[in-house]
Amino acid sequence: MRISWRSEGLSLALIAAMLVLAGLTWGAAPERLPVHWDIKGTPDRFGGKAEGLLAIPAAAAGIYVLMLVLPRFDPRRGHYELFAGVYNLIRTLLVAFLFALHLVVVLWARGIPVRVERIAPLLVGALFIVLGNYMGKLRSTWFVGIRTPWTLSSEESWNKTHRLGGKVFILVGATSILAGLLRSEHAVWAMIALLVGGMLALTVFSYVWWKHDPNRQEIP
Repeated sequence: MRISWRSEGLSLALIAAMLVLAGLTWGAAPERLPVHWDIKGTPDRFGGKAEGLLAIPAAAAGIYVLMLVLPRFDPRRGHYELFAGVYNLIRTLLVAFLFALHLVVVLWARGIPVRVERIAPLLVGALFIVLGNYMGKLRSTWFVGIRTPWTLSSEESWNKTHRLGGKVFILVGATSILAGLLRSEHAVWAMIALLVGGMLALTVFSYVWWKHDPNRQEIP
């Protein structure tokens, strides 16, 4: 898959911005920073400055680089060209999501009140809705998408599973946004239940669609 550095500009700028924010915040930040929050938005684990201010930028850079190199090792690497624009969007979206989380930590470190219990579900919901809208455009690969033995052995199973998966992701995302707007712990648990149940259903349906595909590859 060919890489256009012009299309990578936003992802690289966001990663650089995270590092700049970390540097500008370092001196003003307390020695202990929250690195995890519970479902009610209360910090339940703290770390030092390095972990608090650099862990998310490091994760963003790692995920970004990993997504750039993975297609080179995929036996179906040629399929990435069929959804190159969507794959670029997914990379950028994940980096932007982590940038938003990093901004929450930076604001907290600077003593600015942040409603994590409201912001986090909204961010997660937006992420799932955008991913859901583009999931049907993914093509069969070993590293991206809903990969079961059956989706990888049947184009029909892959396509139908991802079309349904897109709807599941949108529903999960809408529930997560509702949880953020209502600040409802019950809505958060409903979102988690929908996600788990949806993935189980998609696994089952991927087998059913594979079974009824006359062009399927048999699994030894």
